[in-house]
Amino acid sequence: MEPFDTSRLVWTREPSASLIAPDRIEIVTKPHTDLWQRTYYHFRNDTAPVLQMTTGEQYFSFIVKTEFDSKVRFDQCGVVLYLDSENWLKGSIEYENESFQHLGSVVTNHGYSDWATTEIPTGIKSMWYRLSRRGSDFCIDCSEDGKTWRQMRICHLWEGSGPVSFGIYAASPEESCFKAVFTHMQLTECQWKAHDGQQPDKDEL
Repeated sequence: MEPFDTSRLVWTREPSASLIAPDRIEIVTKPHTDLWQRTYYHFRNDTAPVLQMTTGEQYFSFIVKTEFDSKVRFDQCGVVLYLDSENWLKGSIEYENESFQHLGSVVTNHGYSDWATTEIPTGIKSMWYRLSRRGSDFCIDCSEDGKTWRQMRICHLWEGSGPVSFGIYAASPEESCFKAVFTHMQLTECQWKAHDGQQPDKDEL
């Protein structure tokens, strides 16, 4: 597996300010930036800064540590796999208020997003993410220390069978801007192990 090389990263949209070094990336968000498609809210937002590299590798894990000073509703940063405006997934912490924020993930297939979340204390200002790929299936794990991982999401991307682009993002959907810092980036062999329980149905082989 190739090392994670920040020089291969490409912006889909640029933030108001950024720093890209071999071992550290900083993103300062612009107001009114977000990723969301249709579901429930009915609006379509495709404006968040996204910084990614592309690979055809079918089995890999991408690990990154995030640190952030978010303080306005919906400020967010995390890991992303963005194919196009209607097909992508992200995992992040999204600020809500002084009492809590949302640790969650969004999966968007064919222009419709879903959002799965759990409430965590607002005082948490750092989180690790591990995004893993097995073909068209993906897993997002999170960790507060980079050692003990908890599963956040297993999902399928209908357009995720070929080369994919993955990396990091940060956004401020409301009238806000904040700095997100990304470190400890690694590209490894897939750490999401093959399932060892019930066998696949014959028509899935």
